[in-house]
Amino acid sequence: MNFSYWEYKSWLSNIDFTIIGSGIVGLNCALTLRKKFPQAKILILEKGILPNGASTKNAGFACFGSLSEILDDLDSHSEEEVLQLIQKRHNGLQLLRENLGDTVIDYQPNGGYELFTNEDRLLFDACFSKMDDINHLLKPIFKDNVFTTTANTFNFQNIQPNYIINQFEGQIDTGNMMRALVHKALKAEILILNSCTVKAIEDLNSSVEIKTEHFTFITNKVLIATNGFASQLGIEEVQPARAQVLITKPIKNLHIKGTFHLDKGYYYFRNIDDRILFGGGRNLDFKTEETTVFGQTELVQQTLEKILRETILPNTNFEIEHRWSGIMGVGNQKKSIVKQISNNTFCGVRLGGMGVAIGSLVGKELADLL
Repeated sequence: MNFSYWEYKSWLSNIDFTIIGSGIVGLNCALTLRKKFPQAKILILEKGILPNGASTKNAGFACFGSLSEILDDLDSHSEEEVLQLIQKRHNGLQLLRENLGDTVIDYQPNGGYELFTNEDRLLFDACFSKMDDINHLLKPIFKDNVFTTTANTFNFQNIQPNYIINQFEGQIDTGNMMRALVHKALKAEILILNSCTVKAIEDLNSSVEIKTEHFTFITNKVLIATNGFASQLGIEEVQPARAQVLITKPIKNLHIKGTFHLDKGYYYFRNIDDRILFGGGRNLDFKTEETTVFGQTELVQQTLEKILRETILPNTNFEIEHRWSGIMGVGNQKKSIVKQISNNTFCGVRLGGMGVAIGSLVGKELADLL
């Protein structure tokens, strides 16, 4: 690259900490490092024009797991592990709200609703039968019953006559959250370089060499916060998982209000600006959606539109205005990975689709490794 002396001196020399990824984790990591090391030179590298994984592409659910998701997790994790996961998600959401403020992120405690299709009667019965047990399990965290049931007040069709409600679930404005985090980072004199893809990282014992598509430079420490793209930097415990999303044009007199889960959380929707934002469906073809390539598939998009038409917005005219996708980081365990990889290399990844809930906390934990 044809860098001037000034460019190299200001942006790419004497770097104390380099963070890869400017999403929720990366920005919170940088802000925590600034508090710990007020005089440090901190650089964030971001491969996209905007944060390129899921931080600006998620649905904005301030959630910690639907009842069916929690029961599903208990099949593969111990009760203690599940309780720790939910505690961490709860703590992470509280940290996000404290750091940015409810007004800034437009936090709305409208509650979360889990719907069950007509074919899911057995799943509903299983959830209903275990509801008291899960409420008892979670009471030390929330000091009250989390889950209750109610009738189909939103007049959805082709579902069981009752929902399961989570009174502690809310929603945020994802764009506002990320703009506020970027603003705080820039105000704290944290450098951010966008459209800069990291190709290789080599720990030199006393420092780290980072090769990007544009330049190579030396940093004292590197912290990887790329989540869905972690496998591209050699973190094999994380697999990418694409999530496809669509949003309608504004709908007059939209009566739906809250966050909604369907099919063990593989589908999710909410109200926003008189629209319905609807995403999910990767369970239709897990293999195809295990990708770092953004885009949509006909199978998922047609299924989303069918559920919108037949279940969520029956007898309502609507138009799809926009479609997009995000890349999450998942694995065979739900616990996030926050660890030291080598002498000067660290990572905070595998958020498992819970980036809004735990991203702030994982970023802090990553910085606290130093």
